[in-house]
Amino acid sequence: MSTRVVLVDDHGMFRAGVRTELGSRVDVVGEAGSVAEAVAVVTTTRPDVVLLDVHMPDGGGLAVLEALGPQLPDTRFLALSVSDAAEDVIAIIRAGARGYVTKTISADELADAVTRVADGDVVFSPRLAGFVLDAFRDAPVVPAVDAEIDQLTPREVEVLRLLARGYAYKEIASQLFISIKTVETHASNVLRKLQLSNRHQLTRWAVDRRML
Repeated sequence: MSTRVVLVDDHGMFRAGVRTELGSRVDVVGEAGSVAEAVAVVTTTRPDVVLLDVHMPDGGGLAVLEALGPQLPDTRFLALSVSDAAEDVIAIIRAGARGYVTKTISADELADAVTRVADGDVVFSPRLAGFVLDAFRDAPVVPAVDAEIDQLTPREVEVLRLLARGYAYKEIASQLFISIKTVETHASNVLRKLQLSNRHQLTRWAVDRRML
């Protein structure tokens, strides 16, 4: 089954080009040229991945993520931008995007990036990942004693880290040599104990504590 994708970019010719280049490798289920259109189309179609322009006249990728991210935990957002500025990369990743690639990317590379993000990976164009690592490295140090972490079992902490890094349940089960059902149980326990609603919030929680 093809990955279902929505294209968000304020340039219609660029969207048409991306659609043509991707061809049959993904299923483009919708397009949007503004934040308002993006919110409407993504809410209606519930795609696997949203290819998201960072800069648009009415707020761009950040506004789309702020509007949709908390509501659609199963939809992943991949930034596709002409900009490779560190501040753009860091801002969009902090907002919840699962990757950031520049518009110089080839059609094959873009199709691969979309598929990988849909499968739970985090994807960056070369050198952009360094911006994110530097930003997280400079984040505040986690206290030696954290009551929230202490309430988790060692296995729940392992599952938490892998979930926050974007691994799918199947991948976590394989890596930890446990069943998918057990992973689901641990994930549910982690969210309940930390009073979080979805993986998007969990990733932010883990990043704030430098657990990645």
